[in-house]
Amino acid sequence: MSAAAVTASSARAAEQRISSADTQLGRWMLAPAIIYITLLVGFPFLLSMYYSVSDATVGNTTLHFVGLENFRRIIENNTFWTSMRNTFVFTIVSQVLVVILAKILAMALFNDFRGKWIVRLLILLPWVAPISLGTIGWLWIFDPVYSVINWTLRASGLVGPNVWPIWLGQPTLAMISIIMVDVWRLLPLATVIILAGLAGIPQDIHDAAHMDGAGFWRHLFRINIPLVMPVMLVALLFGIVFTFTDMIIVYVLTRGGPFDSTQVLASLAFFTGVPGGDLAEGAAISLFLFPLLVAVVIVLLTIARRTEVT
Repeated sequence: MSAAAVTASSARAAEQRISSADTQLGRWMLAPAIIYITLLVGFPFLLSMYYSVSDATVGNTTLHFVGLENFRRIIENNTFWTSMRNTFVFTIVSQVLVVILAKILAMALFNDFRGKWIVRLLILLPWVAPISLGTIGWLWIFDPVYSVINWTLRASGLVGPNVWPIWLGQPTLAMISIIMVDVWRLLPLATVIILAGLAGIPQDIHDAAHMDGAGFWRHLFRINIPLVMPVMLVALLFGIVFTFTDMIIVYVLTRGGPFDSTQVLASLAFFTGVPGGDLAEGAAISLFLFPLLVAVVIVLLTIARRTEVT
C-alpha cells in the first residue's frame, strides 16, 4: 500500500472518530433538555391520563378505575361545550390580531430611525414581564369605577355621559377584554419572530423589485409576505399553543365569568380539579386539549413546509 493510500485511510478514520465524537457530544448536550421536558410535560401528562379514568378527588388516598365515566359526564355538560367554543373564539380572534399587528410592527421596526432601540425595548416589555403581574395591571385598567379606558373615552367624547362600560361584567366586553390582554402579551414574541424573518430576506430581492418599479402593496403581497410566510406561521403556531393552554388571563381577570362567557378549557380544568376538588374530571377536561393541539401543530407545520418549498 502506498504512502498516499495510508494517509487517506488515516484521514478517513480521523474524520469518522471526529464525527462519532460530535454525535456523542450532541446527545449529551440534548440530554438535559430531554430530561427537563420529560419531567415537566411527560410525567404530568401520564398522571392526567391515570387520573382521568379514576375517581380521584382532593384528599382521597384510594383510587378506583371508572373507565370513560368522567369523559361521558364532561360531554353531557353544557359548560364544557361553552368553554370549548370560548377557547376557539379566544384563540382564533387574538392570534389573527397578533399576526396582523406583529407584521405591521416588524415592518416598521425593520427600518432605521432615531430611538429605534427604545421602541424595541418598550415593545418587548409585555413579554419579559410576568404575565400574572401584567394581568393585574390590566385588572386595574378594566376597573368598573376607575377604568382609565372609560375615562379616556368620555374625555374624548367617544361615549356619552350616561355610558360607562363594565368591561369585566358584561359577557361580550369580558371576552373582548381577555382578547386584548392576550394580544398585548403575545404581540412582542410574534414581532421578534417576524422581524427575524424580514432580516433573512436578501437585499438583492428588494433591489430587484425596486428596479422593476414595484410599489408598496405589490412588494408587500408579492415578495414580503410570501417570503416571510413560513416564519409568520411559526409565530402563529407559538401563539396558538400559548393561548390555547393559558388560564392565567382568565383566572386573574374574570374567573371564567360572567356566566361562563370567558370560561376556556384550561380554566375549566383548573376550577374543576383544584378548587372543585374533582381531580379526575379536571384531568379528563385537560386531555381534550392534547388532540386539538396536535392537529393544529400538524396542519400549521405542513402548511409552513409547503410554503417554504414553493
